[in-house]
Amino acid sequence: MSSKTIHIERYSCGVTMNGKPVNAEELSIRLRFARKPADLSQIDGSDSYRVFVTETRQMAAGEFDSFASELLLSRDWLAGKGGYFSDGRLCVEVVAPGRPILYVDPSGSDYARYVALLG
Repeated sequence: MSSKTIHIERYSCGVTMNGKPVNAEELSIRLRFARKPADLSQIDGSDSYRVFVTETRQMAAGEFDSFASELLLSRDWLAGKGGYFSDGRLCVEVVAPGRPILYVDPSGSDYARYVALLG
């Protein structure tokens, strides 16, 4: 893990998710998303997208490690979220102390279908 601090600007915006307006924050950078990675070692996406954060999920380090080692497991807190918007992805931001930040787009499913990593 890099010890370098990354500063990303965030911009408030309105998006549509499942036909409903949602408040989101757009990141000032594009990220590469991997499709259906089993764990963090498989996050090597080739296509970069705008990122729209619709919610942030705080985790303890152990909870994050468990999630990140089995990204394809069903998680009720992901169900029905995410999707493609404009030229970006609607994401749940997953954060934990001392861990990279994950941006998860389940695209309506209940698992981490598309994942980008920052840090």
